[in-house]
Order: sequence, then C-alpha cells, then structure tokens
Amino acid sequence: MPRVKTFDEQEVLEKAMTLFWKQGFHATSMQNLVDHLGINRASIYDTFGDKKTLYMRALQLYRCQNRTSILEFFAQQDSVQEGMKKLMALAAQEAVQDKEQRGCFVVNCTIELVPGDRTVFLEVLDNKKTFIDIFVAFFQKGVERGEISPDKDIHALASFFFTFYNGLRVMSKIDPDPGEYQRMIKMALAVLE
Repeated sequence: MPRVKTFDEQEVLEKAMTLFWKQGFHATSMQNLVDHLGINRASIYDTFGDKKTLYMRALQLYRCQNRTSILEFFAQQDSVQEGMKKLMALAAQEAVQDKEQRGCFVVNCTIELVPGDRTVFLEVLDNKKTFIDIFVAFFQKGVERGEISPDKDIHALASFFFTFYNGLRVMSKIDPDPGEYQRMIKMALAVLE
C-alpha cells in the first residue's frame, strides 16, 4: 500500500525556500532540511528529489513570487516615474527591515553558484531576461504617456534599474543605511528625467 503524504507540499517548498534563502545551498545540509521542514529524509527525496532539485524548485518559487509581485505592483501605477520611485523606496525599506540580512535569493544564488553550475546560470539568466522585459514594458508605457523621452534607450534603462535594484539588495547584507539608500535612489531616478 503506498504511503500517503501527511504534509502540504507547497508549504514545505515555501519553508525550503526560506531556509535556502537564508543559508545558501552549500551551508544547508539534508539534516538542516529535515529539521526545518519537519518531514523525514525519505519524504524529501520521494517528493522533491535530491537537495539540488529541491533548491532549484525553491528558487523557481521565489522567482515566480517576485515576478507576480512586480507585475501586480506595476499594474497599479498611474505614473511610471512615481512607480519607479515607489519601487525603489520599497526595495530600500525591505533592505533596512531585513534583520537576517538575506538580501535577494536570486542574487545570493548567483554569487554562490555561478559560474560553476550551468543549470543555475541558465535559471538566473532567465530571471534577468524576465525582469528586464518587465521593466522595458513598464518604461514603454512611460514613453507612450510622455513621461519618458522617446530618445531614451528603454532597454538600457531597464538593465540599469534591474542592476541597481539588485545592488540595493546586496548592500542590505553589508550596511542597510536608509540615508545612503535615499541618496542613491534620488540619483538613479534622475536618469528617467
């Protein structure tokens, strides 16, 4: 008779995501996962495969949540410039409030596992493309509304803000200084004018 799962797979995946996000891939042992997830080792292997497969699923969940969040955020913005200002302010606020100094899971993953892992490299490369495409579409609305000059290279702007946003998340691991963030954000937003 097959064993019946006595746990919520999605809930366990969320827990794995938070553990990997905090500790990274290499510092997280299978025993850490057993302890943190509250399920036995056999259940982890049966449901998620090996540690690397679970890590990749956790990373994909994080990416999906971030993508959904930013699309919903941009859909609610009446002004592209104000929307970017709010987004950067939220990034700064999250960085300051991140007491565990986790930063961004995708950035952490990139630093820890790229370029040595081709699978991870392709995943984070796809993440970059996804977010740059989202920014390009948002900036295109700004051009159409007359908020951004049509002479601006919106792809370069998208790449710049993707890099800047991720840089803020890296800085949260070092020195989350709200005053410094505000000065950097003001300077970054000037490129939209």
